[in-house]
Amino acid sequence: MTATHQTITTPDGDFTAYVARPVAPSAPAIVVIQEIFGVNGVMRDIADGLAAQGFVAIVPDLFWRIEPGIQLTDKSEAEWKRAFELFNAFDVDTGVADIAATIAQIRQAPGVNGKVGCVGYCLGGLLAYLTAARTDVDASVGYYGVGLDKHLAAAADIHHPLLLHVAELDGFCPPAAREAIVAGLTGRPNVELLIYPGRDHAFARVGGEHYDAADAARADAATLALFRKALV
Repeated sequence: MTATHQTITTPDGDFTAYVARPVAPSAPAIVVIQEIFGVNGVMRDIADGLAAQGFVAIVPDLFWRIEPGIQLTDKSEAEWKRAFELFNAFDVDTGVADIAATIAQIRQAPGVNGKVGCVGYCLGGLLAYLTAARTDVDASVGYYGVGLDKHLAAAADIHHPLLLHVAELDGFCPPAAREAIVAGLTGRPNVELLIYPGRDHAFARVGGEHYDAADAARADAATLALFRKALV
């Protein structure tokens, strides 16, 4: 596995992305969509893990319009405060446009077989859902996405596989919102929901307060199975 950085070009300007490449000369690509903490060690580790599984993994810096190069952790009150400031300043629509630009560029990159998936966490979970609806991505996965209940109509535009990991006790997704998401998306073509009883937000974030190794492993195995089926 090798790690580099790549420049993504958009009509509004350029931004950088972390790229982890497997040993294989040709592989599918996966866009890893950040949490509210930026392209930090957690996101890079996820990309490295996907590269070890045989995928080209790319993590675009989606906060670049606010402040490029954000790298926060979940370990201090000051970092949480800054993360929520960034979240509140972030424009979801331009974020999806930046993801679309990343997909288009990595799809044509040397060493990529033309197939591209995406996986997102927290804020990235919402963005993965919207990416499934608004772009030509070949497969999408969202972990404990925040705010999906406000975008349920977008499900009509999802034409490739989408897997959503839903935490039953997600502190950032009130019960009414979660119930709306489950009711609105269950049975939709191309959409699969996996519910994790007793789990809170970010149960798959290694080292996080709500991390659960067993359910994180279950979710990651399902994610990998989807990508292997849809992209390889």
